[in-house]
Amino acid sequence: MSESNFGDASEEQVSGAAVLARALKAQDVQYMFGIVGIPVTEIAIAAQQLGIRYVGMRNEQAACYAASAVGYLTGRPGVCLVVSGPGLVHALGGMANANMNCWPLIVIGGSSERCQETMGAFQEFPQVEACRLYSKFSVRPSSIEAIPSIIEKAVRSSIYGRPGACYIDIPADFVNLQVNVNSIKYVECCMPPPISMAETSAVQMAASVIRNAKRPLLIIGKGAAYAHAEEGIRKLVEQCKLPFLPTPMGKGVIPDNHPNCVAAARSSRALQFADVIVLFGARLNWILHFGLPPRYQPDVKFIQIDICAEELGNNVRPAVTLLGDINAVTKQLLEQFDKTPWQYPPESKWWNTLREKMKSNEAASKELASKKSLPMNYYTVFYHVQEQLPRDCMVVSEGANTMDIGRTVLQNYLPRHRLDAGTFGTMGVGLGFAIAAAIVAKDRNPGQRVICVEGDSAFGFSGMEVETICRYNLPIVLLVVNNNGIYQGIDTDSWKEMLKFGDATALAPPMCLLPNAHYEQVMAAFGGSGYFVQTREELQESLRKSLADTTKPSLINIMIEPQSMRKAQDFHWLTRSNM
Repeated sequence: MSESNFGDASEEQVSGAAVLARALKAQDVQYMFGIVGIPVTEIAIAAQQLGIRYVGMRNEQAACYAASAVGYLTGRPGVCLVVSGPGLVHALGGMANANMNCWPLIVIGGSSERCQETMGAFQEFPQVEACRLYSKFSVRPSSIEAIPSIIEKAVRSSIYGRPGACYIDIPADFVNLQVNVNSIKYVECCMPPPISMAETSAVQMAASVIRNAKRPLLIIGKGAAYAHAEEGIRKLVEQCKLPFLPTPMGKGVIPDNHPNCVAAARSSRALQFADVIVLFGARLNWILHFGLPPRYQPDVKFIQIDICAEELGNNVRPAVTLLGDINAVTKQLLEQFDKTPWQYPPESKWWNTLREKMKSNEAASKELASKKSLPMNYYTVFYHVQEQLPRDCMVVSEGANTMDIGRTVLQNYLPRHRLDAGTFGTMGVGLGFAIAAAIVAKDRNPGQRVICVEGDSAFGFSGMEVETICRYNLPIVLLVVNNNGIYQGIDTDSWKEMLKFGDATALAPPMCLLPNAHYEQVMAAFGGSGYFVQTREELQESLRKSLADTTKPSLINIMIEPQSMRKAQDFHWLTRSNM
């Protein structure tokens, strides 16, 4: 090689955007969601050039929700790419949601140029400091050369221990700044999270407590789904003949139609009277009523299994704590029952009590579903939907009554096949989650359908993502269960009558939305199929057509009784009932 040629090679330049993209690729990051603009457009282009899938969204919150759902579904963080200032602020909701749900996520935010700091630069904002409240790791690389090691640490931090969100700040001047290619040292892909196991003595004690239980119950949380613990937990349930109750996103770890599933008995029996409860990746937070009376017996014994030591002992004093990977710890428990086989008597008084309550609740639900009057109620809608849903479909659900009642009727048979408002109770996640699920399904399970069930209020938070769905031609079926309001609304005649007496801002109940809004026209406007349905027959036909058409998305706008409420029960998943 000539001296001049050698000199040219040694001076080859690479941009900060290209370094960032290659560092992400080196860490096996496969998906990026975002909204481009100054100063991050070049980052998205560089990522695409390296084969990272980029999905342009319509709102940063939805982009962040989508990226976090990818983390849950794949075990590797998705990336949310946002512009500086307001773009990053909009993404904070998604970061908080990921952290609360314990899902891996990387947020990359552009920021103002370093030389303009404190001068009132365009969209200047203390981004690294702001993100520390919502993430496990928040940092700005000191140089372009530092980017690969920062990316590796962020990815590692997002998936190790309790998963969560991480933030990386990229100054605008870094994006196009050129550095010598030889100055960049890329970091090898981080190892999968280490597998930790519980102490043997604690496992033995837990097995003993279970054996001595008079009214045992297993609660399966989304932590068990994330840990891929389904095989071990199912074996434990079937081998020991134990009843189990899934949390909302724990549905499907063991199929909902399994004979040992006591979800239909819910908290009115299963939680309230159990004397030993084993928590598989489920936290004693508001969803499980904090583990406290009157939802539970005062002397109930909890066995907690969790990857996070700080979670053990929250709100209660557990009988046994098992710190470790949920899948690994479940296998440790199985070893104890393999050594000394034991079964809980399937004809015990406890099992009979649970079965009676399940039968009673199921009968009440079916009675509501069978009502022929119009408009339809929630149960009628969901029972007809359940009849047609593919067994392996991904169900995304958000809303108030729509989500709460939907989870009691719509079945999940496979793990990690349900996404909903989650631990943070976040509205607006639905379409972002559905888009993420559809993108992942394209790569991992072609042909899988994504069914997104929305309340009309919930749909309004991210409805413009319908354009994103149509732009990428994702065959998502959106069901908008429309009761004209938040929790409940009013009918068209009542609305018109009310407006005769004055301004709607002074007279309309705060929960009301515009009656009979034609949300299906939003889908039709972008090229998808839209259906406005009012009867069971229209619902059945539109859903059949939507599921049969895999070439484009659909939205079915389902009108129900505006005053339709949940079935009266003793307790719900929510600590306080909805209205």
